[in-house]
Amino acid sequence: MGSIGADLSRKIHPEPVDDFDRLPDSLILLIFNIIGDVKALGRCCVVSRRFHSLVPQVDNVVVRVDCVISDDDPSSTSSSSSSAADKSRHPISSLFRIFFSGLFKPLQSLSQLIVPSARRLPLSDDFDCEAEQSIVTHHSPTQVLKNFNEIKLLRIELPTGELGIDEGVLLKWKAEFGSTLDSCVILGASSVVQGSNATAISSDNGVESDNGSIPESFYTNGGLKLRVVWTISSLIAASARHYLLQPIIAEHKTLASLVLTDADGQGVLSMNKEQLEELRVKPLSASSASKRTLVPALNMRLWYAPHLELPNGVVLKGATLVAIRPSEQPKKEVSGSEANWVASAFEEPFGTAARMLVKRRTYCLEMNSF
Repeated sequence: MGSIGADLSRKIHPEPVDDFDRLPDSLILLIFNIIGDVKALGRCCVVSRRFHSLVPQVDNVVVRVDCVISDDDPSSTSSSSSSAADKSRHPISSLFRIFFSGLFKPLQSLSQLIVPSARRLPLSDDFDCEAEQSIVTHHSPTQVLKNFNEIKLLRIELPTGELGIDEGVLLKWKAEFGSTLDSCVILGASSVVQGSNATAISSDNGVESDNGSIPESFYTNGGLKLRVVWTISSLIAASARHYLLQPIIAEHKTLASLVLTDADGQGVLSMNKEQLEELRVKPLSASSASKRTLVPALNMRLWYAPHLELPNGVVLKGATLVAIRPSEQPKKEVSGSEANWVASAFEEPFGTAARMLVKRRTYCLEMNSF
């Protein structure tokens, strides 16, 4: 009698069906890949056992780094991390102190990411669980990504660029690496002016003749020295990032694209599938003086404009573009379609600035390995 009553009850009040259970795994994985962000994926892990088993199969992952702490000081707090980040925004000397001491920017407060609390969901031994959610821990991107098995596209975003520059100064770089530097493009300007101020500067510079050549004052007022500092600093920042990516590249054999950038848009390091495979096969040469990849001997092409007015009204004063390739690579003229790799390094309006600069007179420089 009781069983008949239970059957009738189930017919009148059927058990609710979870709509997510109707979705195929392939569709859920597609959604997870669109989400990408490692923190959001970590929260998805604790929703259900099914989600927890699917997250490690995501192949498009974005890791946004929260803070700066030194590898040499594991007891560093978030406040000291913020202080270190502030210092790195100031003079160039801070850059060398930061990178030569092996400073990286690990993720903070990841206790509920890919390693959710054991109290909320009993998990298998494949995932390391934190005992208490209230404990603030620091994990490097390498640790956070170790539980992903099939990453193809990886983007890591630092909170700030490494190079401390004065307010109003423009400095951007993009570098490609294999086992060593493949190419690097640097765009800089001593000041960026917009709107009515740009018009005023334009009229002030109208009396100055510009025949496309570098003026003599560029060599005497410290302009060339400053550009050399920009170039070396950008290369050091790029090679330090490259060095720190080794463990991730070695562990994730499925990687087809890796980008390490920063929220400021100051610098971008990218590696494609062939370059990633090259690094796995051919060990990189590390600098004996610091935790960074050795920069090979270089050929550089430099373009300079005392005053560069862009179509959107922005004026770059002291605009400088540097295109860099290793000396061992065949020399190529940066013209026509070959100029695309220079201009495509930057988003607009700076891509336009690069295309305008490569039409000017070219100056060739060389730099020894360092």
